[in-house]
Amino acid sequence: MIPSRAELREHLVRTMIAGEVATPRQNNLLHYRRMAAGNPYYLFGLELKGSWTEAEILQVMVERCGVNPDPRHFYGDDTIDPDLTIDALDAMAERLAAVAAARGQVLLATGHPSGLMPVHLAAGRALRAVGCKVLTPAEGWSYEVETGNGPQHRHIRYIDGVAVLSGGGALHHTHDAAPMEAMLASLAGESGIWPDLVMADHGWAGAAGQAGIETVGFADCNDPALFAGAAEGKIAVTVPLDDNVLPHHYAPLTAYLLDRAGLPGAGPED
Repeated sequence: MIPSRAELREHLVRTMIAGEVATPRQNNLLHYRRMAAGNPYYLFGLELKGSWTEAEILQVMVERCGVNPDPRHFYGDDTIDPDLTIDALDAMAERLAAVAAARGQVLLATGHPSGLMPVHLAAGRALRAVGCKVLTPAEGWSYEVETGNGPQHRHIRYIDGVAVLSGGGALHHTHDAAPMEAMLASLAGESGIWPDLVMADHGWAGAAGQAGIETVGFADCNDPALFAGAAEGKIAVTVPLDDNVLPHHYAPLTAYLLDRAGLPGAGPED
C-alpha cells in the first residue's frame, strides 16, 4: 500500500525519522563546528565554495532540514521538518523518474547500511526493472582507516548492486569519500561508462557531487555537508531524515518514493 502524503508524514513523526529525532542537539552543533573548521571527515568529500561559519551552517540546516533555529539551544532534542523530508522525496523522485526514462546508468551506495540499506536496495531493483544499468565499479578496492582499535582494513562490497564499506565480516558506517572516489576513478578508465545519477549518502554522495555527477542523497541533522552542497548546487537533492532508525521503518518512505517516481516494486506500508 502506498501512503498518502499525510499518512507518510504521520509515519515519519511516529517512527522519529522526522519530527523530534534521536540525534541530540549537542551532537549536531559539534558536527557543525567541525565542518566550519574544515575537518575533512565532516565535509564528505565536498570542496565547498564558501568558508561556511557555524552560524551559516545552522541557518542552512534550519532552512533545508528543519532543525531548531534558536542558536541558544545547546542541549536536548533536535528536529527535522517532516514536510521538508517529503518535499525532498518528491524532488528525488523526479530525478529517479528522469534517469529511468532515459534507461540511464546509476550508482548506489550507503554509509549507513544498518539503516538506509533497504531504501537503496529497492531503488536499485526498481531501476534495473525498467532497463537502467546499476554500475558496480572497484569491487574489492581496499584501504586502511583509523579506528579506536587502530588501523583497520576496509574494502568496497556490493550487496545487490549497492556499494557499502566492509571489513572483518561486517558492514561499516562511514563518512569517507575515498571509496566513491575509487569507484569513479575505476569508471574513468572504462571508456563510455559514467553514471547519469548517483543515489547515496555521506561521503559516497559528497564525492559524487564533487565530481559533477547529478547526485541525490539522504542526510541526518548532524550531517550538514550535503545540505551545504545542495545550497551550492553540487548536490541535486538532499533528503533530511534520521538515517539510522530500524530498517523496516523506511518501507513507507520507500514505497512513496518509488510511486512518485513511477517505478515498480513499492513495498507494503509499515
